[in-house]
Amino acid sequence: MIQFGKTPSDSGEKSWRNQLAQFVKANQQELAALSWGLWLENGDTQGYLGIDVQPKPHFVYCPKEAIETLNNKVENQLQEMVGVVEAHNPEVEVLIIGIGEGQIKLVQFQPEPRPPACFEKVAADVNTLLERLEQQMGEQIQG
Repeated sequence: MIQFGKTPSDSGEKSWRNQLAQFVKANQQELAALSWGLWLENGDTQGYLGIDVQPKPHFVYCPKEAIETLNNKVENQLQEMVGVVEAHNPEVEVLIIGIGEGQIKLVQFQPEPRPPACFEKVAADVNTLLERLEQQMGEQIQG
């Protein structure tokens, strides 16, 4: 079930949403590198980068069709999110869909430097970035 609005579980430092925001802020360069690396490998054929915090934080793909289906199921209450996803420019910005506790959180940021430069700067392959970031997520985010 998707919950909208602020719930008691949203408040405080311990919520998965706040922990995800802190994780993203602390790891912008590597997330930008990962996002670009995945884009180079797959384009948008797999969907968009997501982080599912249950049962432990891990990366997933969020297919565009699944986002549209979910939007239809919740009577177009995610229309703004759908618009942001459709307008996503991977060369300039990073888009991550957080999933947890029956809720979703859209994370979008424009890193400096841009994602292609972050990928070159980090100098790690996609699998290494996935493993490293998932390990850090597991330490920082409790779903």
